[in-house]
Amino acid sequence: MYYIGIDLGTSGVKLLLVDEEGSILNEITKEYPISFPHPGWSEQKPEDWWQACCAGIPELLKGFDAGQVAGIGAGGQMHGLVILDEADAVIRPAILWNDGRTQEAVDYLNEEIGREKLSHLTANIAFAGFTAPKILWLRKHEPENFARIAKIMLPKDYINYMLTGVHCCDYSDASGMLLLDVEHRQWSEEMLAICEVTPGQMPKLFESYEVVGCVRPETASLLGLPEGVKVVAGAGDNAAAAVGTGVVGEGGCNISLGTSGTVFISSKTFGVDPNNALHAFAHADGGYHLMGCMLSAASCNKWLCEDILHTEDYGAEQEEITDDRLGRNHVFFLPYLMGERSPINDVNARGTLTGMTMDTTRADLVQAVLEGVAFAIRDSVEVARSLGLDLSRSTICGGGAKSPLWRKIFANVLGIPLDMVKTEQGPGYGGAMLAMVGCGQFASVQDAADALVERASTTFPDPELTERYETQYRKFHKIYAVMKPLFPEIL
Repeated sequence: MYYIGIDLGTSGVKLLLVDEEGSILNEITKEYPISFPHPGWSEQKPEDWWQACCAGIPELLKGFDAGQVAGIGAGGQMHGLVILDEADAVIRPAILWNDGRTQEAVDYLNEEIGREKLSHLTANIAFAGFTAPKILWLRKHEPENFARIAKIMLPKDYINYMLTGVHCCDYSDASGMLLLDVEHRQWSEEMLAICEVTPGQMPKLFESYEVVGCVRPETASLLGLPEGVKVVAGAGDNAAAAVGTGVVGEGGCNISLGTSGTVFISSKTFGVDPNNALHAFAHADGGYHLMGCMLSAASCNKWLCEDILHTEDYGAEQEEITDDRLGRNHVFFLPYLMGERSPINDVNARGTLTGMTMDTTRADLVQAVLEGVAFAIRDSVEVARSLGLDLSRSTICGGGAKSPLWRKIFANVLGIPLDMVKTEQGPGYGGAMLAMVGCGQFASVQDAADALVERASTTFPDPELTERYETQYRKFHKIYAVMKPLFPEIL
């Protein structure tokens, strides 16, 4: 049998065709636009996501027996506000995870409703990217659209709706809305009331591996699929990527180095960081996880190379950064190009390059960006360690992790071995694995991970480099505290 994994990302959708042995038979990527109608705003049309899937799935199946497709599972960009009217038509473009317009609503939730109450109700506090502040923004600034809302959902849920006709959401993705009682895996009626949303406007909740329905006959015909293909609820992109790298059950850790960056720590039991610097979410395996999320990770390197240095040859830019230079750079980079989430929760934070002199080179700047992203991830790792969590090893995935140099920097900044898995296809592969569980190929997500995820290589830290980076990290850690009061003044 075949399974389709959908990775609904910010720049495009990546589709995977996976067989029951876990081998990837084909992959197709379809891009779609993103709009920035005002500074700090970020939007996409859900219709573009669906059109990309409609174009990509038949192409994915070309040359294969489509009749063998048993199930579909998606991992998707989190937090995006998708709203439908009574006719299930999209009311307005989705407000995305990296949109920064909601600071007033975030301040209202954190200061007036109160961080302690939010944490009690949802296990989290408000961040600019979360869904609830976007609902409050919509209520205030677009009341006519707010009044038309019949259903609220997240990006990958819109794809599942278009496939099945079911308004659904999984617990991992719902955790990032600030509307879910994460510990008890149900919508928080008090939070819904705060946002003036009714339970009837929310989608039905499922575990990520549960079947929500089958592809509708007319949609199956459109996509070249057989009737009866099962669709599972899927997961938020980070939870799906964690499944795809085998980070399930107790004590697993995954670092994702994509457009955004995350450190993801899985657990069988519910737990909350008392300072709410890390997100406390449900996991796609039926358990829970803590997660630190930075808004700009590999996108920082893309920005420097493409927009500033005008090159797309990332490898060439890293050739001069030899081992003797690591941990000795005099230039430091704060990677807050879109504000920052974990652990500082500061929408006003901005990127900075500090320490440049007349002898600063192009390679110094590239190295500073690579190191700055690693240092910022370590900020979240340090929070996890302060909670007594044992982060002695991690997997690493995402486009940035394909750089051996960047993996070496991360391993030494964190002081732990970093594993690459044999099949690293992020949320799409995790989505396919969840579909396998939903279709009965495996009894549990743990069983699927044990059977399908293999370690391909490991990057070990070097004691001398780790010591040098310890000194550098302490310097980096002081820069934000000094800059924080200035950031609101320079916006």
